[in-house]
Amino acid sequence: MDLYSLLLAVPAILIALTFHEFAHAYVAYRLGDPTAKHMGRLTLNPLAHLDPMGTIMIFLIHFGWAKPVPVDPRYLGNPKRDLMWISAAGPLMNMTLALASGILIRIFLAAGFGYGQAGGTTNIIFQMLYFSLYINLALAFFNLLPIPPLDGSKILAGILPNRYANTLYMIETKGPMVLFGIIMFGWVTGFHVLGVVIGPFIQFFSGVFAGV
Repeated sequence: MDLYSLLLAVPAILIALTFHEFAHAYVAYRLGDPTAKHMGRLTLNPLAHLDPMGTIMIFLIHFGWAKPVPVDPRYLGNPKRDLMWISAAGPLMNMTLALASGILIRIFLAAGFGYGQAGGTTNIIFQMLYFSLYINLALAFFNLLPIPPLDGSKILAGILPNRYANTLYMIETKGPMVLFGIIMFGWVTGFHVLGVVIGPFIQFFSGVFAGV
């Protein structure tokens, strides 16, 4: 990604990460856990959610992260079920943002605007919507992977019977190392395993949402 494209993608990245973490905090608060609210995370201010190292990595290797929202299961009425919904809130928010971006792209295309078809501000806005569509889809499906500490692992834990708790705990201790290894392998070799896995989903929903 060149510098111009990266600059256009920055607003979409900030919005996608901020709304993702806000959704976790909001659902946790609605389910009885005020931890995130007390720590100033129940906000749409990007500065409350950005992780300094994660932000730097976005610009260095085009992959980054935000600060995880703190959750205290002791406040939850049904921790197993509630943690599943709290975890699902982030990806669902990104899917909603992707859908909104897709609808706006369809409006632009219906009006005859698109890449190379308009100049100045209109073309810039169209490109930013395009980045928003793909970034939110990528963030949603990446986080749905059942690899700790991603949201998908907590969703899976909420679905599986309790007898698998020990197995899930063992996977949780190794998950971050495995995930980091997969990411670094893709960065070094150019073969992105995660892209191969989530790519088809991104392509399918970008077609459904935006017709592109």
